[in-house]
Amino acid sequence: MEQRTAGGDPQEELAARLRLLQELSGLGVRALARDAGLSSSSLSRYLSGQTVPPWPAVVALCRLVKRDPRPLRPLWDRCSNPLPAPPKASRQVQPRPRNDLPRDVSDFTGRELQLEAVLAAVTSHQVVAIDGMAGVGKTCLAVHAAHRLAAGHPDAQLYVDLHGFTEGREPLDPDSALRMLLGALDVPSERVPQEGIEQLAACWRAELAGRRAVVVFDNAADADQVRPLLPGAGPSVALITSRNRLLGLDEVPPVSLDVLSPEEGAELLARASGDPGGPDGRLGRDPESAAEVLRLCGHLPLALRLAAARLRHRPGWTAGVLVERLSQGTGEFDAAFAMSVKQLDREQARLFRMLGLLPGTSFDEYVAAALADVPLRAARAMLEDLLDAHLVQQPTAGRYRLHDLVHQHARRACEEQDPQAERGRALGRFLDYYVHAAAAADAAMPFLSPGRPATAGRPPAELPPFADKHAALDWLVAEYAAMIAAFETAVAIGADAHVCELPRFLRAYFARRCGTTHLNSLFERSLVAARRLGDPLQLAEAHSDLGFARYNAGRMAEAGAAYEAAGILLSQAGDVRLEAELALRRGYLKWDEGGVEEPLALFGLAGKLFEQAGCPAGTAHAAASEAWAMLQLGHHEEAARRAREVLAVPHADPAWPPTLTARITLGVAIAAEAPEEAAEHLHRALALAREDGHMNNEAWCLNCLGVALRRMGRYEEALAGHREAFALLDELFEEHWKIHFLNGYAETCRLAGLPEEALRLHRHALELAPKLGNRYEEALAHEGIAIVLDATDPDAAAGHREAGRALLGEPAPGAH
Repeated sequence: MEQRTAGGDPQEELAARLRLLQELSGLGVRALARDAGLSSSSLSRYLSGQTVPPWPAVVALCRLVKRDPRPLRPLWDRCSNPLPAPPKASRQVQPRPRNDLPRDVSDFTGRELQLEAVLAAVTSHQVVAIDGMAGVGKTCLAVHAAHRLAAGHPDAQLYVDLHGFTEGREPLDPDSALRMLLGALDVPSERVPQEGIEQLAACWRAELAGRRAVVVFDNAADADQVRPLLPGAGPSVALITSRNRLLGLDEVPPVSLDVLSPEEGAELLARASGDPGGPDGRLGRDPESAAEVLRLCGHLPLALRLAAARLRHRPGWTAGVLVERLSQGTGEFDAAFAMSVKQLDREQARLFRMLGLLPGTSFDEYVAAALADVPLRAARAMLEDLLDAHLVQQPTAGRYRLHDLVHQHARRACEEQDPQAERGRALGRFLDYYVHAAAAADAAMPFLSPGRPATAGRPPAELPPFADKHAALDWLVAEYAAMIAAFETAVAIGADAHVCELPRFLRAYFARRCGTTHLNSLFERSLVAARRLGDPLQLAEAHSDLGFARYNAGRMAEAGAAYEAAGILLSQAGDVRLEAELALRRGYLKWDEGGVEEPLALFGLAGKLFEQAGCPAGTAHAAASEAWAMLQLGHHEEAARRAREVLAVPHADPAWPPTLTARITLGVAIAAEAPEEAAEHLHRALALAREDGHMNNEAWCLNCLGVALRRMGRYEEALAGHREAFALLDELFEEHWKIHFLNGYAETCRLAGLPEEALRLHRHALELAPKLGNRYEEALAHEGIAIVLDATDPDAAAGHREAGRALLGEPAPGAH
């Protein structure tokens, strides 16, 4: 589905949203029209944007896929409404096309017919499945073909190892794979469905539909694992590799690989070994020995490259010497591996064996250095030697991986040659590295209130440098799969301290890329580990972290219970910083539950506790939250004063959350008295939110800009800001966020001379607020309806006022 910006043509935006509903249904136009009670010709016009459908048709399409149609109503209204459309949102930073493809091998040999079959299959069917035995060259062929296709698919080139046959780890589940893929396309987490493979798959297909991308799904276990990952309509293509024939994918043409022919094997051996070929080359002078090398390697590309690497680095060896060394193995794989490993020195061989302990994922030189407990420079040099020996692969600059067969060999060698205690220490260093590296990345991403430094294990000698939040986020994206594998390893070996801490440092990443479903699961297991540790502080933080995850998933009651458990433990154990963080989190929860005075008190308490703990960043977070709460209660002068205090706190990142909150608060608070300064603050906040790529924050800024412009008397501009904010929320399907914006939007409509629209918005808030438990917004909706009805139905107005007072006593005027 083509993605539109929120400020584009409303009719085109509506058509794009309807195409997303079609994606969710999985039906063709005729079948969808039949089930929705529409004519197929009419539906075609709706989906293409030629005609605006009647509202009942939109409702019927939404109900078919079990989606609430109400988020689409404002967009549908704008298609039939004479009011001006909001200005188009300009993005200051465009995402760079993602390219994750491993490097193409320089000595790709043979496979001409198979390559033609692969390219023909993706042309006709968009998808191809390459199958064959281990080491036969499936990945090499898929990656080579993907590089050939890259020029015609410039929007993204993605690679995902599904780990279908990786020893020591479970195959990658479709849920995790889809979240990784959506993150690779820079899809905001707000637009990623929180639960359900079907919803995630539909979102993935919709994102691909408007892009020209090529995706390699390597090492698939079976058809069920890969089926949800396949592209739908559109120009994107996928290449799948598996050791098994994927019979369950009937619609996907297969290309099966056998071992290399004698001619292809001889050519690969010559090219990989640097032999000039012909009768004068080492292989040409002894064709019988060369043929024996092919036999001993089983005509398999992987084994042949391992053997060729030895020959290339041993100018004095003849083909006969190579045969002699290969003959010492027990089979084609063992022969090639044993010969390659035998050429390593003691430290290189030890690092190679230790790499077998890794849970089957890619790694960098920092991981290798920590795992083997060697200096970074030494690890880098040894990895280069292993790369030359074809014992490790380098899919991209700075990252390494082991072929599954090599990984198995290294793992067996480590179990046979290294004592269990040494293996345990190596795994411990591996886990220490990821906890401390994730903590360093988290510290460079000031999206959340500051947390404790890592305490699990020992910090490694060297960590990657993080120049700024963008570098930290890039590292977290690249290392996500490895860190989840590290977490699972920690769970498996009972490293409870690491299980407790690692998810804590992934909160900012999950907020930006993966949503909250997986984070809830991680924190649930962290809580179990904390209970085993028996440390009251660790347990309190685990409860608080789980409450944070529950809160972000909209599970308010469970969040409250977790926070209460954390509070009881902290009252016994005591930790001022943790108490401050818990007070801040409880303030957010109480505000969303509709509290009025209690959140303000909690934010104030958090500020005092952060100050007592010597944490100025936390103090600023609490002060910004306190200023915002004051604004909502109508205390404009005090809110402005507190916001200016926050803006006076120096920070290197202009999009630091306290700064963003303070700018928005100040802009709304002084809108009537200092309109030029207010507009400057709000436009600056909006620009920062857009630059930061956080669409919910962008919607928040736009809505507050609408409120401020209304307070200045600039009603048409105010309406445009509100509409653009709601268009963004519609694009994200973020219905629950609207509760914070509906009453303010309605007030602007009333003052702009649109009482019916104001009434509709207030009633929408009145319907939504009880579902979310937000008594404050519910009371404001009653008051807003009463104001609109005063002139036409005073009795009904009085009833709404009474209902509002029953909820909160006297509804505050607020910033709406």
